Amino acid sequence: MHEETLLRDLRRKLDQISRDEGVERITRVRIRVGALCHITPESLRSRWTALVANSAASGATLEVEAAVDPHDPRAQDVVLVDVAVTDPEPRHPA
Repeated sequence: MHEETLLRDLRRKLDQISRDEGVERITRVRIRVGALCHITPESLRSRWTALVANSAASGATLEVEAAVDPHDPRAQDVVLVDVAVTDPEPRHPA
């Protein structure tokens, strides 16, 4: 259950970024999976396509780093490290 919560939270963050940045497409997502996280990098990779289906991140490249420090304050988290987006279309004056 904790795994599903982490995945839903990640999807919400990506959706928020696309809205805030005004972009239609996220091209790359870099994530760090904490050493004590309930989801493995392999599980995240295998579920990535379904997780981002019908979103701005659909088709985005996923890069996953596995953290090894169990004492890190974020050791139980999936941390969104970086997101690359396409530039929004330039707005032309009417």
